[in-house]
Amino acid sequence: MYKHVFGPVPSRRLGVSLGVDLVEAKTCNLNCIYCECGGNSKTYSERGSYVNVDEVKEELKSALKKIKPDYITFSGSGEPTLNSDIGTLIRWVKENTDSKVAVITNSTLLHFDEVVEDILEADVIMPSLDAISEEVFIQINRPHPSLKSEDILKGLVKLSEKFKGKILLEVFIVEGVNDTPQELKLFAEFLKRLGIEAIQLNTLARPGAVDWIVPATFKRLNEIKKYFESFGVLGVEIIKKYKSRDQIEKYSPEGEKLILNMLSKRPYALEELCEMVGEKKEELYKYLEILEKESKIEFVYMEGSFFLKKL
Repeated sequence: MYKHVFGPVPSRRLGVSLGVDLVEAKTCNLNCIYCECGGNSKTYSERGSYVNVDEVKEELKSALKKIKPDYITFSGSGEPTLNSDIGTLIRWVKENTDSKVAVITNSTLLHFDEVVEDILEADVIMPSLDAISEEVFIQINRPHPSLKSEDILKGLVKLSEKFKGKILLEVFIVEGVNDTPQELKLFAEFLKRLGIEAIQLNTLARPGAVDWIVPATFKRLNEIKKYFESFGVLGVEIIKKYKSRDQIEKYSPEGEKLILNMLSKRPYALEELCEMVGEKKEELYKYLEILEKESKIEFVYMEGSFFLKKL
């Protein structure tokens, strides 16, 4: 059992991801109403060495003897860029492992040059953007008083100009809060100007920090996707976990039968199954999420890889 390293976690976006938590639980400069880790008793504003760097390195060395992840992902139960050692650790991972590096961030500190410099060696950065207007930013993210919505927008522009890897921007939709016509228009205008590779619409999968929040429906997410596309925003996709087959565009019963038939013979690694059924990993996960939810398959970690097994 590790203190800082967790997983591995199978991910539609990152494959097999080994997580690294660089702050203590709930060390964050936001107190988002949708946070699945629960609410904060306080918010933080200062960067610092929140964990022991040598401990993190030793845990990674130990974990990597047993696990061969596609990505080592700096994320966890708080905001990783609050840790001023994140750049040191990213460089150490790049120099001492074969894994790619991902950073999941709430984008609040990207307007600082030193923060962007710290994460430039990552392969994938997954920032979030939940609001454009200051009013909605305060309502949905409940930020530390030092934070302003305009700083997040400036930071995302700075990141897009300097970072040479892949940016996957997550927009978390809370129906009735950040999906008003006024806010969506502001989103669309900014996202078109930003011009990054992928915009990922997401919503609640587990209970949030407040009890009144409910997941946005697939229908609503699809409406927002089409609205953004009508403005010329490229690369918009929905990453909400699916609850039923009828929520999934182009879900094929024949494809599902083929997957189950393959797995009835023996377990397959995710990459093997993609090759055998002729689907990209992102498409295959549409089926796997449903089948796993129905307890027809399970993910099993063996010999440094995730395998899929029929139950």
